[in-house]
Amino acid sequence: MQNVKSTCPYCGVGCGVSINTDKPSNILVLGDAEHPANLGRLCSKGSALGETLTTASQAQRLTHPEVNGELVTWDHATSAIADKISSSIEEHGRGSVAFYLSGQLLTEDYYVANKLMKGFVGTANVDTNSRLCMASAVAAYKRSFGSDTVPCSYEDIDAAELIILIGSNAAWTHPVLYQRMAAAKHAKPNTKIVLIDPRKTASCDIADLHLAIKPSSDNFLFQGLLKYLVETGSTDEVYIKDHTDGFDEAGLAVNKFDLSTVAERVSLGQSEVLKFFEWFAETKKVVSFYSQGINQSLSGTDKCNAIINCHLATGKIGYEGAGPFSITGQPNAMGGREVGGLSNQLAAHMEFNDEDCDRVQRFWQSPYIASEAGLKAVDLFDAISDGRIKVLWVLATNPAVSLPNSNKVREALALCPTVIVSDVTRTDTSTYADILLPAEEWSEKNGTVTNSERRISRQRKFRDPPGQAKPDWWALSQVAKKLGFERHFNYDNAHQVFIEHCKLSGFENSGSRAFDISGLSGIDKCEYDALSPLQWPINSDYPNGRKRMFEGGEFFTPNKRAKFIFNDAVLAKGVSDESGFTLNTGRLRDQWHTMTRTGQAPSLTAHDDLPIVQINYVDADANHIKSNQLVRLSNEYGDFIGAAKLCDDVKPGELFCAIHWSERFATSSVITSVISSDVDPVSGQPEFKASKVDLDLFGCDNWARVASIHAIKKGNFEYWAQTKTKRGYITLLGTNGAINWRQWSESELESGVHFTQYSDAISGAQTLLAVAQDSIELLVYSQSTVEALPSFSWLSSAFDSDDCQTLSHLLRSENGEQDQQICSCFAVSEKTIKSKMDEGCLSLEALGLSLGCGSKCGSCKPELARLLQNSSTATN
Repeated sequence: MQNVKSTCPYCGVGCGVSINTDKPSNILVLGDAEHPANLGRLCSKGSALGETLTTASQAQRLTHPEVNGELVTWDHATSAIADKISSSIEEHGRGSVAFYLSGQLLTEDYYVANKLMKGFVGTANVDTNSRLCMASAVAAYKRSFGSDTVPCSYEDIDAAELIILIGSNAAWTHPVLYQRMAAAKHAKPNTKIVLIDPRKTASCDIADLHLAIKPSSDNFLFQGLLKYLVETGSTDEVYIKDHTDGFDEAGLAVNKFDLSTVAERVSLGQSEVLKFFEWFAETKKVVSFYSQGINQSLSGTDKCNAIINCHLATGKIGYEGAGPFSITGQPNAMGGREVGGLSNQLAAHMEFNDEDCDRVQRFWQSPYIASEAGLKAVDLFDAISDGRIKVLWVLATNPAVSLPNSNKVREALALCPTVIVSDVTRTDTSTYADILLPAEEWSEKNGTVTNSERRISRQRKFRDPPGQAKPDWWALSQVAKKLGFERHFNYDNAHQVFIEHCKLSGFENSGSRAFDISGLSGIDKCEYDALSPLQWPINSDYPNGRKRMFEGGEFFTPNKRAKFIFNDAVLAKGVSDESGFTLNTGRLRDQWHTMTRTGQAPSLTAHDDLPIVQINYVDADANHIKSNQLVRLSNEYGDFIGAAKLCDDVKPGELFCAIHWSERFATSSVITSVISSDVDPVSGQPEFKASKVDLDLFGCDNWARVASIHAIKKGNFEYWAQTKTKRGYITLLGTNGAINWRQWSESELESGVHFTQYSDAISGAQTLLAVAQDSIELLVYSQSTVEALPSFSWLSSAFDSDDCQTLSHLLRSENGEQDQQICSCFAVSEKTIKSKMDEGCLSLEALGLSLGCGSKCGSCKPELARLLQNSSTATN
């Protein structure tokens, strides 16, 4: 058995995976029990990695370079890119060129891109999609600590006595760490968990206290906490005196945040707020675990600093089980921060000051060096829109969908004279590309990534790429050579790039910079290939890495003291009082980013087949909205269509939508179309958590849910949404006016198909079955209302069975049944689970033994717990 150890390409947890490649057509991906990040655990997405490597999932792969839609050689493509860059610099200056990178890149790719732009093209107009997820956390760490340094380790989660989840639905966004929290709580029943989130999420399952605060009011809560700590004598005066600056000013500034004021501003009862304050004050080991709910805000940096202030005031940092822990969203967002992937960083945690610029230029021996920060993501695309940027190279990301005000972004891409896209598959962004470069995907790449706890892990190649797909560092180096910089980019492999990166981190460092991995600069290629996971810094002082930072109370500011940061002006900001609903956005359990990978894996698409809009029952009733009806969100920026999911998870006046869908999967499904491009003034990170939108029904005269072997064309339908299944696709279609579904079906299929059709004269419902050679080719259920159609879960299960005899009987089955898949690992639906519960399986353990659900990755456990709780409530 051949096993290759690598790293999962999804979130910032950085889970180790073990890949069995004995059967190339059925690659088995398991959790690596020896990797310290996950200890063998994987979530639903990680567990389905093998499924994303199938031939069907690779249908959209880019395999050859293209220029203006024509297949060309790599030499032709890279020469064309070099010519475009050179011409743009000559005519419009160095600032007319820009790169837009991604936390999906390996560190080696990131390093070469940053070096090429800042040292040789000579501009800092190189930013990354990490700007959208953790830029505020970076800015806050730098303001307080003097460096972008995460102080904690995952082991601190195990040791903590109080874990505060702030703006994080870890159960879905970082499931492996969530399971680690659940295990810690089980092992130490006195451990308390607080969830601070406007929504009731899956993470509530383990929370002792859920503070469902008003959107964007986190700052008030933590300023109030600081005041409480001061007035109750809960601060650590020795730590403050010996290791910090600015406490007196911050303490005076928060005087106005008494308990009643805070409770009113966050829309909670005083007793709830007080309980949280008391728990923080009386608990020694406190980990504040925060993510996009904090970062993605107009005041995200100040919110992060408000959290850090409370840890500094109590000295709850620098020891086991304590610290402010920002969790990154992408597998190598941290690696991008290390190399300088953000436009306001130079390289290796160095800044745009004279000393650092001179240092990096001498190390690179480069002809130029960017001397000032470049354009951040939103500003960068604004510069494309107004014509300042003429050449854009996008690597491993899909900004046409992911950036805010995405309609404007797409207009900018269409206007840009030269758009270069390096990616694995065709995407929404590649539609605008003049030059397309085929990149290697995670299974084909060789390099390193850094996770949220500063742990560097190897990503190892275990299969060959198709066609002429190449590593991104190689493609960038070829262009650099064509620009005349061959001596500086003469890399033969990823190891050589990594060694240079290590050397730069230690160059003239002497402990003045937190990021230092110079201890690895002497390893040979065999040692690089065998490198075990290590946490930086890795140098002569810490040859085996360092688990926890700031243990001695020394920071990376000029005087080695941490700083309290308080911005009174930002507290005047908050959610706008203008009319409309407040829209929150985030991730789903089984999907990732814009679904270019996960959207092709049937086991991952079954849990949520359509873009959804969570709506409170009160608002649904007031607006005459029924469950599963399609609704439209709209504002001055654009619109979005999704299926109504009625619940009490969101409060009245608030909505929630997922970020993943695009026009490649459904009509008007890009949620960033209704999100403004307003940003945090410090970090440049956009606000994704509190947009104002209007809500109304989206209706059609005729609806159909269609199961088919082949993809259904969008055609002239008013609504179209398509989801991958094991045998083919399930497509939801909406149209106005009469339609003959038999004629439409014939146009979709080749000859030789036998049709069986049933129509209900009373309801107007139609069902249609198309069979060819005893195999079901097409199955259509149509109704006048979308909510009357059979569910995706029911229809896909029936279609995947390919049982003609059974399906013929189902033609008269009142248009099927409503159901939803709960467990992705074992394809277990809600109906099946409830049936087992009726038989007496009334615990997670019993359901796991009987059906398997919850027994593998554990991602569905919160939903199982909710079903069990609802059953218990109904019984009582």
